[in-house]
Amino acid sequence: MFNLATDTFYLLSIVLFGACVMIFSYITQTSAPEIEEDDRTYMDPVPGGLKMIWPLILLVSMVIENIFSNAYFDKIEKKLHRTGVNFMLTAEQFVALRFTAALICFVLALLMVLSLQPEKHGMLMIFLVTLGGFFFPLVWLSDKRKRREQDVIRALPVYLDFTTMAVEAGLNLSGALQQAMNKGPDGPLRQEFSIIMRDLRAGVSRSEAFKRMAERLDMPDISSFVNAMVQAEKSGSGMASTLRIQSEQRRNERFQRAEKQAMEAPVKLVFPLIVFIFPVTFLIVGFPIAMKILEI
Repeated sequence: MFNLATDTFYLLSIVLFGACVMIFSYITQTSAPEIEEDDRTYMDPVPGGLKMIWPLILLVSMVIENIFSNAYFDKIEKKLHRTGVNFMLTAEQFVALRFTAALICFVLALLMVLSLQPEKHGMLMIFLVTLGGFFFPLVWLSDKRKRREQDVIRALPVYLDFTTMAVEAGLNLSGALQQAMNKGPDGPLRQEFSIIMRDLRAGVSRSEAFKRMAERLDMPDISSFVNAMVQAEKSGSGMASTLRIQSEQRRNERFQRAEKQAMEAPVKLVFPLIVFIFPVTFLIVGFPIAMKILEI
């Protein structure tokens, strides 16, 4: 038997769910005819996890275009450029993904609350789950950026070695970059070098193409490499020597970074040792002693 507060909560949840369905139906009827076909000729394919809700994301993106300012979308676009997601999602689609995830989490949380019928904290559960769904795409974007930076740092010395050997063999920098792309490992750095080659073929100067890559990645290692290349081009110094120095420096930094992580490992293990391992060890060792004492 439910009390008045519980019955009121369930009634309010049903009303909210019905209101969401009505609003969604109204938006679908008013905006669906204006949705253009998604042209992905020059973009990456949609991931499998988003294909099921992709029409809904396109619908929501049409709605939010008139809600947020262009400055906000430009800010989101810069974040997508730094993670490489701009080839998969536009700024409008990413914002629509956040609202779509929040809507889906709200519906799932509401159904879960109505099924389990908790007497307390049902509304708080719905709010927290919806908030988590709204912020989950940001967490995913941050994680993807970290993995992208790690891949770039890991592959940069390899590409610099290939480029240095090609330049020392007599190729110009453009040909050396092309050889590095052909021989180097696949990953985000190859994509960035391909963008540089595309910019060079489009008539962009070499220094400007490298600066654009530094702005897209926004990483200290890439910025240092680009500054050295631009300075070498301005001063007229040899590209081979500059590339050789940069390659050795990036490799030394990678070893130093690995040594730093190895030295940090014992410190990171202190908390699991104290909380999980030491109590179990003391329990196993002390249990026979405690039983002997109790027998005495």
